Amino acid sequence: MDLESLVAYLDDYLGVVGHPDYADAHNGLQVWGTRPVGRVGVAVDASEATLAAAIQRGCDVLVVHHGLFWGGAAPLTGRRYRKAKLLLDAGLALYSAHLPLDAHPEVGNSAVLARALGVEIEGPFGDYKGASLGWYGRLDTPREMLTTRIEETVGGAVRLIGGGPARVRKVAVVTGGGGSLIGEAARAGMDALITGEGAHHTYFDAMELGVNVYYAGHYATETWGVRALALHLETEHGLAWEFLDFPTGL
Repeated sequence: MDLESLVAYLDDYLGVVGHPDYADAHNGLQVWGTRPVGRVGVAVDASEATLAAAIQRGCDVLVVHHGLFWGGAAPLTGRRYRKAKLLLDAGLALYSAHLPLDAHPEVGNSAVLARALGVEIEGPFGDYKGASLGWYGRLDTPREMLTTRIEETVGGAVRLIGGGPARVRKVAVVTGGGGSLIGEAARAGMDALITGEGAHHTYFDAMELGVNVYYAGHYATETWGVRALALHLETEHGLAWEFLDFPTGL
């Protein structure tokens, strides 16, 4: 598959053009590649270690959730230069999808994680400039048992802030840094919000607004989308793929 065709397909399937996002996200193709695409690497972050691994594993394009340009325009020196040099010397293309991948109804981080947890999805949740960030739905489980279910699903520890009811029936899932959405969850009548992380003050937000909040880790909640997208590309276009796993523990 040629790179132009893959990029056009991803742009359309993920709806990246015009999707609201942070200014430094730069969704879409971030670095041009020089090889036909037969093998795709997928990862959460465009870290130096991830780029090196993608090259070592023979990937022709790397698809990530967090791209190269967080922090804005800066001189191409130090680690920025090293990353650019790795990509350009190897002819490795880099494609990034941030909020479009969080919110996608089929391969998005939030939807895939929600389904893995057994949530019966009912609709979108979490507004960012008119676009949704995640999904909400139904399940029926004691609060503490949901902690165990999430830990088993993401493969790591989960922090529960038990501000809501002892039994969870209505839950929102927004992967990554969704702690700022506790107020919106409360207004929408959610018993629980499952996300990656939040600021210190969100403990009191959860306790005082009556919402159970589950912090399952930013990285751990955002591995789902890139893997689901890679499987979709394999199914639709026959592309081989590999998940490059560099967990941060955060």
